[in-house]
Amino acid sequence: MGRQIRVLVANRPKLMREIIIETFADQPDITIVGEVADDVELIGRVKETQPDFLFIAMDDPNERPAVCDTVLRLYPEVSIIAVSAHTNSSVRYWASFSIHSDVIEASEEAILGVMRQKASLAGEVS
Repeated sequence: MGRQIRVLVANRPKLMREIIIETFADQPDITIVGEVADDVELIGRVKETQPDFLFIAMDDPNERPAVCDTVLRLYPEVSIIAVSAHTNSSVRYWASFSIHSDVIEASEEAILGVMRQKASLAGEVS
């Protein structure tokens, strides 16, 4: 098997975290490295777990969650997937010289595709 995709789940409410964790539970190439209930602990948990992907809640799909700027400034290697329960949408954020985003379909297949694509590219660079 190839490189494991490391995921930290920080969505609120707890039900959203549980749904995301359950969605990835049967994926052999994905490891859930932690769960964060309190936003105050988020940066520390990213540092501790070194995830490839961080899942967060998104209130407005037209506005980047503020935590993205902090996380991506400190840990530009992390991709953030923001999920909205209210609008059935999700957005991926990542950093290079600036923070980028692209709208992705709010489905398990689309999100897994994005995650596996990043993991594949990281394996080529290593």
